[in-house]
Amino acid sequence: MKVAAALVSFCQLAVVLMMLIGWAQRTEAGPVPRPLSKPLRSPHTYQAAQEVSLHAQSLETPDETSIRLNPDFSSKRDDVPLCCLHAYILDFYLRNIFTPRDNQHPKLHQLHADLAHVSQDLQAHHGCIVKHYEDHQPAVEFRNKLAMMDNERGINKALGEVEMLFSNLQDSCVSTQ
Repeated sequence: MKVAAALVSFCQLAVVLMMLIGWAQRTEAGPVPRPLSKPLRSPHTYQAAQEVSLHAQSLETPDETSIRLNPDFSSKRDDVPLCCLHAYILDFYLRNIFTPRDNQHPKLHQLHADLAHVSQDLQAHHGCIVKHYEDHQPAVEFRNKLAMMDNERGINKALGEVEMLFSNLQDSCVSTQ
């Protein structure tokens, strides 16, 4: 009887350990299997990002349309947790792009508020410590490209890519499971 009880206890402990190991691997691997914040899954936030982007793109010069600020991760990078890297870029937008422009488009103020909520959720629930990503190559390239542009034009170009940033956040931070 004692052997059977010990075996049951051992099996229960093994199951708990396997669950913990699986949980740790899932959180390190990338997307969290639940939405982190309502704005990240909201069609209204996506619509606002799309409208702000299109408005800003309509103000771009022909030379600026060929420049891309946001990193292209068409090939999977295992060395950088993409969600947290995009969270860093989002934080950069919140501090440097949105603030001076909140009145440039009717939906920009609400988009700013929604994306600030997303940023808070990524830092609180996903563990993204954005300052740890400022020296990663894609983040440095993003800032360098932006710095090479005239301040006004660079901010407008970044606003033209806010839909791309929002899509990147959705793709890398929220699992569809």
